[in-house]
Amino acid sequence: MKRSYLCVCLSILVVFVTRAEELKLWYSQPATEWVEALPLGNSRLGVMVYGNPANEELQLNEETFWAGSPHQNGSKDALAALPEVRGLIFEGKSLEAQELIQKNFKKPSDGMPYLTIGSLHLHFPGHEQFTNYYRDLNINNAVATTRYQANGVTYTREVFTSFTDHVIIMRISADQPKALNFTVDYSSPLEHTVKAKSGKLVLNGKGTDHETIPGKLRIENQAYVKAEGGTVKVTNQQISVKDASSAILYISAATNFVNYKTINANESQKATNFLSAALKKEYKQAKQEHITYYQNQFKRVSLDLGTSESAKQETHLRVRDFSQGKDASLAALLFQFGRYLLISSSQPGGQPANLQGIWNNQLLPPWDSKYTININTEMNYWPAEVTNLSETHQPLIQMVKELSENAQETARIMYGSNGWVTHHNTDLWRISGLVDGAFHGTWPNGGAWLCQHLWERYLYNGDKAYLRDVYPALKGASDFFLDFLTEHPTYKWMVTTPSTSPEHGPEGENADGSSVAAGCTMDNQIAFELLSNTLQANRILGEDAEYSKRLQAMINRLAPMQIGKYNQLQEWLEDVDNPLNQHRHVSHLYGLYPGNQISPYMHPTLFQAAKKSLIYRGDQATGWSIGWKVNLWARLLDGNHAYKIIQNMLVLLESDTKPEGRNPDGRTYPNLFDAHPPFQIDGNFGYTAGIAEMLMQSHDGAVHLLPALPDAWEKGSVKGLVSRGGFVVDINWDGTQLAKADIHSRLGGNLRIRSYVPLKGSGLQKAKGENKNPLFAKPQIKEPLVSKLITPQWPVLYTIYEYDIQTEAGKTYQLERE
Repeated sequence: MKRSYLCVCLSILVVFVTRAEELKLWYSQPATEWVEALPLGNSRLGVMVYGNPANEELQLNEETFWAGSPHQNGSKDALAALPEVRGLIFEGKSLEAQELIQKNFKKPSDGMPYLTIGSLHLHFPGHEQFTNYYRDLNINNAVATTRYQANGVTYTREVFTSFTDHVIIMRISADQPKALNFTVDYSSPLEHTVKAKSGKLVLNGKGTDHETIPGKLRIENQAYVKAEGGTVKVTNQQISVKDASSAILYISAATNFVNYKTINANESQKATNFLSAALKKEYKQAKQEHITYYQNQFKRVSLDLGTSESAKQETHLRVRDFSQGKDASLAALLFQFGRYLLISSSQPGGQPANLQGIWNNQLLPPWDSKYTININTEMNYWPAEVTNLSETHQPLIQMVKELSENAQETARIMYGSNGWVTHHNTDLWRISGLVDGAFHGTWPNGGAWLCQHLWERYLYNGDKAYLRDVYPALKGASDFFLDFLTEHPTYKWMVTTPSTSPEHGPEGENADGSSVAAGCTMDNQIAFELLSNTLQANRILGEDAEYSKRLQAMINRLAPMQIGKYNQLQEWLEDVDNPLNQHRHVSHLYGLYPGNQISPYMHPTLFQAAKKSLIYRGDQATGWSIGWKVNLWARLLDGNHAYKIIQNMLVLLESDTKPEGRNPDGRTYPNLFDAHPPFQIDGNFGYTAGIAEMLMQSHDGAVHLLPALPDAWEKGSVKGLVSRGGFVVDINWDGTQLAKADIHSRLGGNLRIRSYVPLKGSGLQKAKGENKNPLFAKPQIKEPLVSKLITPQWPVLYTIYEYDIQTEAGKTYQLERE
C-alpha cells in the first residue's frame, strides 16, 4: 500500500515538473539579435535580455516615452470638402474623391513613434570563452535566467521586472567567492547625457521631434549596483564591480509624462522614488512578491495538450520542427506566452500594449509602434476577458475614455458632427485625425471598433456601475454616427462615407487605384454593433427613452449584409469582390469575429458565405492576419482548418537581417514573437484568443464547449477560461470529444450549454426557446440579401445538444458526457 502510494506521488511529481518545464523558452546559445532576446515587462518597464556571457545587453523601454508632445491632427479643411467628396463617391469617381481627401483631410503629422531608452551593457572580462551555457524565460514566474561556466566558475544571472517594486532587478552570482568582476555602462540613440549621481549611473535623455511636433518628453534612467563582498565604484561613464561574490543590479526609469494633456512631472524624482523603495527590500522578498503578483493572474488558466520528446528541444528548434506534428505542447506554450505578454505589457494604471507591446529597440520602429486601431490594437486585447485576465483590459478601456474626450474636436472640425471619432491610428497623445494618407487612412471607424471592448467587458462582468462609467464613451461614438451616416442616393440605406474596407479597394492594394467607398460591409457591421450596444446600454441604465428611439430608427436604416455572385459575403455594397484577392485584411468578416452577427444557427447561408470569403482569402498571410484567421476558422466551427492556420504561424523566421535566416513563410521568431514580418505583437495575442475560441465560445447565445477541437488534440484539458455571463469553464476531453466540464458561476443566472455530445449533470434541463440571460442576447440583424445569380449554399453542421442550468453566484456545476 505504501509502495503504491509512493508511485502515485512520484507520478504526479513527474507530470508537474514536465508541465512546468514546458512553460519555459530555453536556448543553449546567447541571443545575437533582438528577435532572439527574451522579453520581460511589468507594464511600465520593458527589457530585452540577450544573455551574452562576456557582454550582456539589457535593452530598455518605458511605456510613456514617445516622440512629440500633446497635439491633435484633425484637419479644419475637411469639413468644407466633405460634400464634394461624398458626391464624387456616389458618382463612382472614387479616385477623384481620394485625391480631394488627400488634399483637405490630411495634416503633416501621422502620429508619434514609441521610443527606446537605449541599452544597459554589462561587460565581464575573461568570459568570452564559456561552456555549459543555458538561458531561459520561465513564463510560470516571469523570471529570465542565464547560466554558464567560465574559467572554472559557474555564473548565474536572474532578471525580472518587478510588478510590485516597479523596477528591473538582476541578481548576478558566482559559485566561488570574489569571482565576480564587471562594468556597467549605457548606449543610447537619444540625445542624452550620462553621469554619476548619489551612487547611481544616471542617463538623462530627450524625446525626439517628429513630423513638425517638438519632442518634449524627458527620460531618466537610473542604474544602481549592490554587491556582496568586493567593491563598487561609480564614475560618470560606468559602474565597476570588483571581487564580489554576488551583485544585484537595479534599474529604474521614468518620464515627465502625466497624461495625454500634461507633461510636467519630475522624471528624476519619480525614478528615484521607485529605486529607493526597491532598495529597502531583500532580494528574496522582492522576487517572491513579484512572482506572487504575476502568478495571481497567470495561474488562472492552464492548458494541457499532452507532451512528447519533442518538447525537450530548444524552443526555436521546436518551432522549426512543429510541422512534423509531434509537439502539441508547443501550441499550448505559445498560448500561454500570449497571456504572459499581455500581463507583462498591460496592467491597471498603465498605457495599453502598443504594436510591439512595450518592447522596441528603435527610434523609428515599424509603423511607429503606435496604436493601429483598424484591428491591431483591438487584437491585442482579444484574450483579455476570455483567458481570465480582465484587469489587463483596463488600460485600453481608459484610452477609449480619453479618446472620447480628445477626439470630439476632430468630429466637429472634420465632419461637423457631435460625439467623437478616430481614424485608423492613435498614439500616446490620443490623436484622432487621418494618418498615412487617404488610401489607407480614410476610415472613421477606429473609435467605434474600440467601443466593442467597452461593451464586451460588460458582458463578462455584468457590472452596471462599470457600464455607467463607460456609457458616455459609447454614447459619444454613437452620437457621431447618428450625425455622420448619410443616405445613399441609390440604395437609400444610411452609410458611412468617405471610408474604406481597410487598406485596399476592389482593385486591391494598388497605389494607383482608390480605396475610398461608401457603406463597406465592415462599416455597416461596426455601425450596427455600436448603435445596438449603445441601445442596450441605454435601456439597462434607464437612460433617455427618446435617444433609444433615435438609435433604433438609425439601426433600421442600415444596409444588410449581402451574399454575392460567388456565394461570398460581399465586402462592398456592390458585388465587386475578386475571388483571387488574398489581402491580409478580411474586414468584411468582422461580423463573424470579433463580432457576433454571423451565426450558423440563425443565418446559415450567411455563415456559409463568410466561409467562402475566407477560403478565397487563402491560408497564408502576415503574422497578425494568421492570428485573426485562427479565430475566424474557430468561429466557422472547423477545428482542423484552424489547426492548419496554427501550423502556418508556427514556422520559424530566424532573422530579419541575416539572408540565411529569412524564410519567406516564417511567422514566428526564435523568441516566439510574432512576425508580420517584422515583429508585431498582435499576432501573439490573436493566436492566444484563437486557441480559446477553438476550445470554448460564448458569443452565439450559449456557452459552446469544444466548438472547434482539431483531430490533432485528441486528449487534453483547459481550466479557467471565462465566458460571457461570468462563467469560469474547465473542460476535459478524450478521443476529441468532451468528457467532463466544471463550470463556476460568478454572477448567477441562466447558463445555456451547447455541446456536440449529450450531457448529464445536476440541474441540467433541455434548453427551450431563447436564452433568458441578457448577457447572451443575440443581435437582431436584417435578413441578408442574396445575388439573383446564385443559389445560396448551406453549411454542413454537427448535431448540437443544448441545455439550461439555473445557476447561483459562487457555485460550481459539474457536467459529463452521457
